[in-house]
Amino acid sequence: MSIFSAISRLAAEYSEARVRYLTERQVRALPAEIQKDIGWPDVYERPRARYARPSDGIPRH
Repeated sequence: MSIFSAISRLAAEYSEARVRYLTERQVRALPAEIQKDIGWPDVYERPRARYARPSDGIPRH
């Protein structure tokens, strides 16, 4: 792996994380009724749960 590909991968991961953060922030700014109508946070929590490792004792938020 070249240094360029490593930096490129890190930049892509950062960009994806930033988009997720901004989207979450916008959705959380919506009224609770609308969040419930669109299934928030249920839809968001399901994909994240597969990455959590409950066996290590560290709470995931």
